[in-house]
Amino acid sequence: MRCLTVTQVCSSAIICHVQAGNGIAIYDQIGRRVQFASANGSLVIGDRVPSVREPATLTAVNVNTAAPAYRELQQHGILNSICGMSLTVSADLPAICAATPLDMIRDRLRFVLREALSHQISVDEIRTLVDNEWEQLAHRANATEHGE
Repeated sequence: MRCLTVTQVCSSAIICHVQAGNGIAIYDQIGRRVQFASANGSLVIGDRVPSVREPATLTAVNVNTAAPAYRELQQHGILNSICGMSLTVSADLPAICAATPLDMIRDRLRFVLREALSHQISVDEIRTLVDNEWEQLAHRANATEHGE
């Protein structure tokens, strides 16, 4: 399985990160990045998003692969077209993205769990791994809050 990972900071603070062969279509990954950037405040209502060519170029995919991501974001009301010239973040974004991060994390978790199953990793090993990682992340976040 070929694995391509590209991380690049695009304009409007969108982080384009795609992985070929991870089980999620590339156009869907691009769309998710825009949704995450919108949900975490990197993109705010009214911000212009990069043209479809920019994420396509930065992620080394064909424009015809990236374009469906933007169309889907428009269909879901996350992006609005301005006179056919550019796309901006919709005023409906807060309501739309309220549950989206959990749904996207659930999808990513399913992929990881399928991979664990294919490697015959037990549910107990997964639980231990999740608990340990969660504890380390919480400890780091706590240390950062207290300036350690």
